[in-house]
Amino acid sequence: MTDLQIARINELAKKSRLPQGLTADEKEEQAALRKAYIAAMRGSLENELSRVRIVTRDGSVVPLEKKHE
Repeated sequence: MTDLQIARINELAKKSRLPQGLTADEKEEQAALRKAYIAAMRGSLENELSRVRIVTRDGSVVPLEKKHE
């Protein structure tokens, strides 16, 4: 997700709060940008969590496991 895409998301959000609102094309663009943003954030979070390690009481280091697939 680039800075330009994030700026466009913010621009569309501001415009949506105005009386004239968004056009149908802008609503579609906003939905697509939001979907891409959420995917990027989830990917970033998954990457961060993949590096988390848990130190048990006996001193061994265990990687964090996924609970659900």
